[in-house]
Amino acid sequence: MGPRGAARLAVALALALGAAGAALGLRHRARARAPRGGGGGSTAAAAGGEACGGLRGVPAALGNNTHQCVFDDLSGSVSLSWVGDSTGVILVLTTFQVPLVIMSFGQSKLYRSEDYGKTFKDITSLINNTFIRTEFGMAIGPENSGKVILTGDVSGGSRGGRIFRSSDFAKNFVQTDLPFHPLVQITYHPQNSNCLLALSTENGLWVSRDFGETWEEIHKAVCLAKWGANDTIFFTTYLNNSCKADLGLLELKKTSDFGKAFKVIGTKIYSFGLGGRFLFASVMTEKGTTRRIHVSLDQGETWNMAQLPSVGHEQFYSILAANDDLVFMHVDEPGDTGFGTIYTSDDRGIVYSKSLERHLYTTTGGETDFTNVTSLRGIYITSVLSEDNSIQSVITFDRGGEWVPLRKPKNTTCDSTARSKEECSLHIHASYSISQKLNVPMAPLSEPNAVGIVIAHGSVGGAISVMSPDVYISDDGGYTWARMLEGPHHYAILDSGGLIVAIEHTSQPVNIIEFSTDEGQCWYRYAFSKDPIFFTGLASEPGARSMNVSIWGFRGSFLSRKWVSYTIDFSELLSRTCEDKDYTIWLAHSSNPSIPSDGCILGYKEQYRRLRKSSVCQNGRDYMVTKQPTVCPCTLEDFLCDFGYYRPENQSICVEQPELKGHDLEFCLYGRRELLKTSGYRKIPGDKCLGGESPSRQETDMKKKCTSNFLNPSQLAASTSSTPIILAVVAVLLITALAGVLLVKKYVCGGRFLVHRYSVLRQHAEANGVEGMDALDPGTPASKGGYHDDSDEDLLE
Repeated sequence: MGPRGAARLAVALALALGAAGAALGLRHRARARAPRGGGGGSTAAAAGGEACGGLRGVPAALGNNTHQCVFDDLSGSVSLSWVGDSTGVILVLTTFQVPLVIMSFGQSKLYRSEDYGKTFKDITSLINNTFIRTEFGMAIGPENSGKVILTGDVSGGSRGGRIFRSSDFAKNFVQTDLPFHPLVQITYHPQNSNCLLALSTENGLWVSRDFGETWEEIHKAVCLAKWGANDTIFFTTYLNNSCKADLGLLELKKTSDFGKAFKVIGTKIYSFGLGGRFLFASVMTEKGTTRRIHVSLDQGETWNMAQLPSVGHEQFYSILAANDDLVFMHVDEPGDTGFGTIYTSDDRGIVYSKSLERHLYTTTGGETDFTNVTSLRGIYITSVLSEDNSIQSVITFDRGGEWVPLRKPKNTTCDSTARSKEECSLHIHASYSISQKLNVPMAPLSEPNAVGIVIAHGSVGGAISVMSPDVYISDDGGYTWARMLEGPHHYAILDSGGLIVAIEHTSQPVNIIEFSTDEGQCWYRYAFSKDPIFFTGLASEPGARSMNVSIWGFRGSFLSRKWVSYTIDFSELLSRTCEDKDYTIWLAHSSNPSIPSDGCILGYKEQYRRLRKSSVCQNGRDYMVTKQPTVCPCTLEDFLCDFGYYRPENQSICVEQPELKGHDLEFCLYGRRELLKTSGYRKIPGDKCLGGESPSRQETDMKKKCTSNFLNPSQLAASTSSTPIILAVVAVLLITALAGVLLVKKYVCGGRFLVHRYSVLRQHAEANGVEGMDALDPGTPASKGGYHDDSDEDLLE
């Protein structure tokens, strides 16, 4: 989503699609639910029958607080952006564009709300009725700066582009003509919103220090630029022809004074990225056919080669997640396999351990289901590709130390993809299922201030099914699950988890919203409109603290379509402010209260103050998550398998890789050759345990110099050999990976026909891919980059 204040919800709908949903060919299963609210006014019913009785006066409370807005203009798409945090300011940009033979005709309208979407004012005149280029989006300043930048369309012969700037939460705009044509969206300095960074269509790097009023070109031939710490700007440049032609020969530079001085910090660069305190570079080796990851902890002044397998032209790296002490790195397998291996780093980002094999990642620029569960620490969910090409979900509760299947929800039966009706697990639909056009409208959802809550579409069986999924919820971070709603839905978390809302995903017009005040156990239904609409999206303020939700859609046919929004304020319905009696103490990660170590994850346990499910009240915007940590004694679960070791499937102990027995584990660290002596374990970065078990581990300086000459030959230390000294296991890993490819079973059509098999539909994900790219910026889906053809953007994203 990006920064909270700049979060953008696109409910865009291409005119060519016609009626929403109909073009998707959706089928929705009938649900054993209370009847729909009848065709008029506000109605409500308890979806769970007699079990739901905590709320009274739903129609009146919500009926008086449902606000309709009709956007009476010709538009094919709508984009929304929140300006600031808890300001109530929303910008809505409607666009209509018709491509003609030589040029295109377009029209934009800009609307502003300052009451969370209850009312909107047409402010198109503030941007001189200019057509706004939607591919650049609405650039919203960090935090509560109130800054907004819109990029306007200009005539073909103009000297430069045109932007509209606001520094007062879009109350006023200033038109500014640029001395260049922007290539991608202008980016803000993370801490100083007056400082801006832009790339031009001619590959010039431009900066502004007065919020875009004046601009200076500080470098030419730039491919990619990013803000670093303080005022540092990192960027890659090409030397000869273009970014694409020089890929693998780029220079990585930095400036800390807005272009007064530059320093080359790397050569033979393929791509680079930033994550946590780490700077990553994907660097071509001497042979020019493979590349390796290098890591810097001091903004590129010194580098170390990450102890990871190298990759060839058809492979890629991808940083799935990174913070200040741990990196999740995906390394693609050779060949067109659709999977790779996840490695986790030490706290220096240099030594990596194998975390998960056969991790589903379709192709360069494709999709991965890797999901960070933000509502509880240490938890990630992703998908693996089994030998028969079925896709299965796995979860880790200890930052990749161990991956296990998701537990089968109670009171569910295994579908026909399972070999047994009783023994199966939950499989989560995420980005890959969405890319395959399965009937999955949303990815998994969790929020940091809605402790323990995870909502996701899924199926219960032996693997991900092609059948229409149901919606499942976990209230303990993914340890246990329950079916929340039957059939696919759009959903949102409000009031820090005290309220969940959902709308059925169907091809038919809708006028019913469902909501729950007890974390999905009981559901109420409310008719927000007498006349149904073709639904396109739910919009709620980022951060999950709001009591308002907007329902977006349209009415009418192709030529008479009108966008409409209904904003519902639940504050009057949940008018009572929660008190101490409404909360309870909850131990996270608890599975067996009878043992002293219950709840210990990453070296400590945490007790949270959580809202009781039976409490019907409002947490409010000022609600803060409170927790009490307690340090635990160390056990083997506080340790990852060290380099050269791995955990066999369904085992918690680390065993030595057979091909490495008897080999010294040597690696290069800060220019010194180190010998690693280990019993197979290293402490998980960020683990806070004390005492208890402490497996032996020692790194010994071998008093020998070493370096990688891949990154910058001019920095090569004097040595009798130019061959970089790396872990001996790297070569072995490559051989093992190649052998693994030969053992992959070919797809066969027989067997469990409802299983979604990778090889059947993977061409959809591959159609938009570009071979051999790396994603070196964590948290950005590789296929969502939107960069130009000459971009060197890695999948270190």
